[in-house]
Amino acid sequence: MKAVVKYGTRDGEVELRDVPMPVIGETDVLLEMTAAGICGSDVEQWRHFVTYPVNTPVTMGHEFCGVIREIGSGVKGFQVGDRVASETAAYICGQCPYCLTGEYNLCPTRLGFGYGLNGAFTRYVKVPVRCLHHIPNNVSFEHAALTEPACVTYNALVVKSKIRPGEPVVVIGPGPIGLFAVQMARAQGAGRIYLVGTNADKIRLDVGSKIGADVLLNVQETDAAAAILDETGGYGVPLVVDAAGPAAALKLAMDVVARNGQITKIAWGPKPVELSLDPIVGKAVSLQGSYSHNWRTWEAVLKMMAARRLDLDTMITHRYTIDHWLEAYHLVEEREAVKIILTPAD
Repeated sequence: MKAVVKYGTRDGEVELRDVPMPVIGETDVLLEMTAAGICGSDVEQWRHFVTYPVNTPVTMGHEFCGVIREIGSGVKGFQVGDRVASETAAYICGQCPYCLTGEYNLCPTRLGFGYGLNGAFTRYVKVPVRCLHHIPNNVSFEHAALTEPACVTYNALVVKSKIRPGEPVVVIGPGPIGLFAVQMARAQGAGRIYLVGTNADKIRLDVGSKIGADVLLNVQETDAAAAILDETGGYGVPLVVDAAGPAAALKLAMDVVARNGQITKIAWGPKPVELSLDPIVGKAVSLQGSYSHNWRTWEAVLKMMAARRLDLDTMITHRYTIDHWLEAYHLVEEREAVKIILTPAD
């Protein structure tokens, strides 16, 4: 079967290869992938702009759903033919304090699909049953493929952040995670939502205006900090979400967060910050990191999808089969796409 495989650790070392059918164990299922989303991290792995180890060769892809075609002898609660979405934690130890308390997303030995173990940019995937969630009947496969990035932002905005209904929120970075952050903030009753981007983000900022952002700010055309402070009477906003990553985003967050406010950082920023963090002290600000998701988060997001609480159609801008992965990756790299859905090649 065809698969998008990262085979080396240099820029561009990804190609379409023939790979064998997975062999499942007692507590695994064989999942036929029906829809998979491209994440920004997939493009970073293609370019090898990553700070974590990648177990090459590995089939890429971690945002996916499908139909169960085979089950292991120890699988309970799922049957052949079930429509399911899969979490990303392909391996966890199951014994550390984080696993035992349901926070297995923080397991020190966790390995994710698409970099640690073979992922979903192919036709059949071996998936541990503990990763599976039933897809509600009224949720399409394309929509279910977006569960993972929606869960990332649910964890950040709902679980880790304090959103005050009616009060403003700033989201920095209009990529898919930032756009889902806008939607999660809106779902929780946030007041004015500011979405901040750059010249390269025009398409994504336009999408942001359709899914709930009230104010779009391009930092290359407008002094975003001055605009936000002016609209808030100089006080700033109680919550700033950094979905961009660079030091400039954290600097802007510190400039516009209110005293006793919170900065929730979702995006990675591997380069040195090289700026003073004193405003966090001077304003008594909480700086909160947020990573991945767990079972409860997935169940909540799937319920939101079933209740039509998220605009998923607007998020999906392109569709390709996996044999056109390179064209799709370029669109993501150039920020000409928001979410691209891949399906298996014939």
